[in-house]
Amino acid sequence: MIVLILFDMNDVLCRYDKAARIAALARLSGRAPDAIEAAIWGSGFEDRGDAGELDAEAYLRGFGERIGHPLSRAEWTAAQRAAITPMPEMLALAGRVGQAARIAVLTNNSLLMLEQIDAVFPELRPVFGDAIHVSAEFRARKPQPEAYRRCLRRLGADPAETLFIDDGAANVAGAEEAGLAGHRFVGAAELAAALQRHGLLPTGAAPASRMV
Repeated sequence: MIVLILFDMNDVLCRYDKAARIAALARLSGRAPDAIEAAIWGSGFEDRGDAGELDAEAYLRGFGERIGHPLSRAEWTAAQRAAITPMPEMLALAGRVGQAARIAVLTNNSLLMLEQIDAVFPELRPVFGDAIHVSAEFRARKPQPEAYRRCLRRLGADPAETLFIDDGAANVAGAEEAGLAGHRFVGAAELAAALQRHGLLPTGAAPASRMV
């Protein structure tokens, strides 16, 4: 029996456009997009933030140092916001399933994202309340099994009673290794059908249009 549905964020609840974020950072810093990509993602710095190796202040300071611009919180947040497009159909589906089970979010992200989530993705809180978590809180990134186990301990949930939804096959496999049921997200209609099979949505509640 599933009593908790744990959602990934990027490309599940919102579309994430990394190129748009890099372009915003390039405009701020005056550096080429390729240089930004290498400095933040190619260097492993973003993974360190996601893994909780840096608190919010150290992450923001290090981010600015690597792109050659003393980045403010507002600037970092605006660049993140530029990359996020909410998926209303998925937010509505999460809200519906939240009437039958607990719902929560687990996203690979930094502690700064946790601080700024309401500015970056304000549509998330009305659906998920305080059950919004980033991997940095648990000092492990998906698909490491400990990321899921530590999150569920925080939520007071049993892995065997949890369904995890992510667009990445590796992240779904990591959740299954940790004892959760997994669903690889490819669209809202397919997810609604899976939720119906688990008895978490009434028959006929699947969204009319397919979201991929």
